[in-house]
Amino acid sequence: MKELNMKEKFKIKKSFLIGGIFLLLTLAVLFVRFFLGGNEDAWIQDSRGVWIKHGNPAETPDYVSEQQKIILCAGDIFAQLSPNFDNLSSECLGACENYSIDIVHVPRTAEDDKTENQCKEYFNGKTSEFIELDNKGNIVRISK
Repeated sequence: MKELNMKEKFKIKKSFLIGGIFLLLTLAVLFVRFFLGGNEDAWIQDSRGVWIKHGNPAETPDYVSEQQKIILCAGDIFAQLSPNFDNLSSECLGACENYSIDIVHVPRTAEDDKTENQCKEYFNGKTSEFIELDNKGNIVRISK
């Protein structure tokens, strides 16, 4: 059997070194993804504050179910009241449980910040959260 010269031994060591580094990097990436990366199947909030599915969560938490119920209630109030208004722009529509339902402009204007156009239930503490809708009933922002 032929003995390897120094050049061939160096190539073999170099191959093992590169393979070892590649293996360590792969293990590091897997560790970060699965142990530090969080659950791929979870609920996340979008930029409006609405909880949405990320992946396929096994369960729906109570806080998500509560928000979904409030969103349906806000939609019902909007559907009932919107035909009675000529121009929905900036006004309070009412409340759903602990949430005030408010119509705002998109983008928001100074008119939306006027006290007379905001929900009095929110200011006097009867509700502590709010949902802002545009004049078509789409969610602009939801608190919490």
